[in-house]
Amino acid sequence: MNQGPLAEPIIKAFDGMSAQLQAAARYVLDHPSDVALLSMREQARQAGVQPATMTRLAKHLGLAGYDNIRDLYAEAMRGGDVGFAGKAGAQALNQKLKGDHALAAEMLNSIGGQIARLAEPRSLDRIVNAASTLAKARRIYCLGLRASHSIAWHLSYILTLIGEKSTMLDGIAGTGADAIGTATAEDVLLVASVLPYTRATIEIAEYAQSRGIKVVAITDSEVAPLAQFAAATILVSTDGPSFFHTMSPAFAVAEVLGALLAGHGGEEAVQALRRFDEQLASFNVHLKPRNTKR
Repeated sequence: MNQGPLAEPIIKAFDGMSAQLQAAARYVLDHPSDVALLSMREQARQAGVQPATMTRLAKHLGLAGYDNIRDLYAEAMRGGDVGFAGKAGAQALNQKLKGDHALAAEMLNSIGGQIARLAEPRSLDRIVNAASTLAKARRIYCLGLRASHSIAWHLSYILTLIGEKSTMLDGIAGTGADAIGTATAEDVLLVASVLPYTRATIEIAEYAQSRGIKVVAITDSEVAPLAQFAAATILVSTDGPSFFHTMSPAFAVAEVLGALLAGHGGEEAVQALRRFDEQLASFNVHLKPRNTKR
């Protein structure tokens, strides 16, 4: 296991712990697999504390007892943070038992449910709040690396159709972050990042926030690194039966944000789209529709 499910809250609460609680917390952070497998007494012995300290740690984190911590870490081992290779093994077994059709159906049903939940009131509030923040920006910088790149790029592409206020921070020749150097407090950085979080993404977002640039995040958890300082956060689910985390809900959010921003753009956005249509026609970009007449 690369990291435990309670790593973020433990780190956040660490400075406020007593020395004994810190010793127990450090053990949990450093030995996440042992937390799932060993008894509480054995863990306490290895951490150099009394068993009661492990219970106090759980309560300090808002849990009823240490068994709750062990259950969380055991669940993470079964289907969570075991890396792509570990998840691929679980998927292969599931696929062998159920068949290709069943796995495909399970994935599509899961993705459909995740996207449907984005239409629930709390998620809609987050999306609308993010769109409002983006609409007020002088310029929108879009950032997404590795699996999240397509999310940021798609939104940036939509924005180029309705105006000239979008800048994509891509990584060509290692210059991806350079453009953020000219951003001001009137601008907004739209960032997409899900577990496993890409270090450069978080560092660029932290740099922007330190300069007074608002950050709008598309991420997967209330305790995700971006959620700790973003001005607006949209949460998307990434769970699924595949070895690879699903990006479809995040992609759907990008499309919704693009549409909402086009609506905020009013007549200027319409004029920009007209100019774009004319350009496409001039270059004969698209195939003509089939003639359906017989």
